[in-house]
Amino acid sequence: MFVTAENIGRRVVGGVAEVGLAAALFFESLLWVFTGAARHQPVRIAAVLEQAVEVGIRALPIVFVLSFSIGTMVAIQGIHSLRIFGAESQVTFGVALSVTREFAPLITGILVAGRSGSALAARLGTMKINEEISALTVMGINPVRYLVAPALIAMLIMLPALTWFADVVALLGAGLYIAADLDLSFTAYLDQLRAVCTVDDILHGVGKSALFAVLITLVGVINGVQVSGGAEGLGRLTTRSVVHAISAIVIADMIFAYLATKA
Repeated sequence: MFVTAENIGRRVVGGVAEVGLAAALFFESLLWVFTGAARHQPVRIAAVLEQAVEVGIRALPIVFVLSFSIGTMVAIQGIHSLRIFGAESQVTFGVALSVTREFAPLITGILVAGRSGSALAARLGTMKINEEISALTVMGINPVRYLVAPALIAMLIMLPALTWFADVVALLGAGLYIAADLDLSFTAYLDQLRAVCTVDDILHGVGKSALFAVLITLVGVINGVQVSGGAEGLGRLTTRSVVHAISAIVIADMIFAYLATKA
């Protein structure tokens, strides 16, 4: 019993320490972004662009496939459910709100967490094992400015952009199915979409994706710098980063949705 309580205590203390480290990394990254040029150590634009291409551009095909499929799936389920009440003509309202406010940012965040968050953790973990991070410090290069800040900026730019792209693709997929199933013209579907979907709905999802971007980056970095024990430790911490990032995204989404609907 004592050992169990001790282990729980250690995990709680470790979790609090990781949250503190995440906050410190976030604010230090912002400090380098805004003051790096004045200190003659600006965040490298080339590194930001490289990360942006990896996070955003190369993820476009899979985001397209998943978003189109999810939009179509929501339309199928919506029509099936509303047909019970004879209200299938109102499916556009449910599809528009669920896609823009929930499904697009959530699925995109989970996808990027599994794809880019794990890659960031693996890269930093490899550098930790090879003592490249220590070498940067010895050379007078701040690891946060050199490694963390570019990834954070790229994620903050590309994840909201991917979410907006997912909105468009998912609504396109839903519209094509709705038009075919209900014998409705695509123009009529777009008119209904404009009537129900507002800029606030889109910004709601895009705003959540910016929060997800911060969580994915910080979780990946924290797990990456904790790697030890060679390849086995690298694999374990990489998997841990994916699990933690997805969990953080889902919990943050729940809190964000509650606060937004109760405000």
